[in-house]
Amino acid sequence: MSKGNPPGLDPERLRAHLEQELPGLVRGPLTARLIEGGRSNLTYAVSDGTGRWVVRRPPLGHVLATAHDMRREHRVISALHGTAVPVPGALLLCEDDSVLGAPFYVMEFVDGTPYRTAGQLAAIGPDRTRRVVLGLADTLVQLHAVDPEAAGLADFGRPEGFLERQLRRWGKQLEASRNRELPGIDALRSALAAALPASPAAAVVHGDYRLDNVLIGADDSVAAVLDWEMSTLGDPLTDLGLLVMYSEQEPVPGSPISTTRDAPGHPEPAEIVERYAAASGRDVSALPWYTAFAYFKLAVILEGIHYRYTLGQTVGAGFDRIGQLVPRFIDNGLTTLRKG
Repeated sequence: MSKGNPPGLDPERLRAHLEQELPGLVRGPLTARLIEGGRSNLTYAVSDGTGRWVVRRPPLGHVLATAHDMRREHRVISALHGTAVPVPGALLLCEDDSVLGAPFYVMEFVDGTPYRTAGQLAAIGPDRTRRVVLGLADTLVQLHAVDPEAAGLADFGRPEGFLERQLRRWGKQLEASRNRELPGIDALRSALAAALPASPAAAVVHGDYRLDNVLIGADDSVAAVLDWEMSTLGDPLTDLGLLVMYSEQEPVPGSPISTTRDAPGHPEPAEIVERYAAASGRDVSALPWYTAFAYFKLAVILEGIHYRYTLGQTVGAGFDRIGQLVPRFIDNGLTTLRKG
């Protein structure tokens, strides 16, 4: 790979493949840069000087189910393109590792801004901040209104027993990284298992729906929903619970967890829920369970990061503070369940 290319993407090899598969798309040498912000799969902006595209591939050195991940993301954005859900157009899926060293897909470049911090929102003012965050709820309603069968996604997941499987899955994740006492985590898991709500009709679920996984357009509406690697068919209220959890999360100095609730004009979580409920017609009375589950899930994710940090397997700033955040998420989950 020539000097200056981002790790994991060789522009010359990519160009050769695109010329073979999509003749006429690329008109000159490609340049590529890694787009920061993704937590797992890698995202690159690619250009030939006139056209722009985006490439997604698994992390470097990642070997498990990588083809499946790329195929899944490519499939869902292809299916949703043409619905009311704003997604980039999918151009090509490549499952041949010999091109870039891993499976990847190419999609259209969408102009928009990712807002990740309260400071970024403060810069656009309270009125626009309010529009941006409430638009997030509106777009979630549009996603959950998609008919999976009509979109060709009837077999995209197994909705039956979805919540039980989710709870079991994250419980297993917890056991895989348990190397210290975590007061309250088992009580939270048990309380969630004892109070499983009855799921509404299955919908296409994003799985990680929050402000910094969308691009906001010039008119402050959602221009594109990104990062579909956790998507499936399941209980739509898991998306809403996660959005509420991120919307009410207090900022922690130095934490890598993005939160925007301190931005002037940011709607309260209750208003986000009311907006979703009114537009979707769904019963949201069990939402405290879903929000508590979101806290449990994030506590498990953070504990996994802390566990890898203790083994010396993380690189970067802020990881030394992750372990201190976990008890806060456990307490918030228990409190949310009790209030519910």
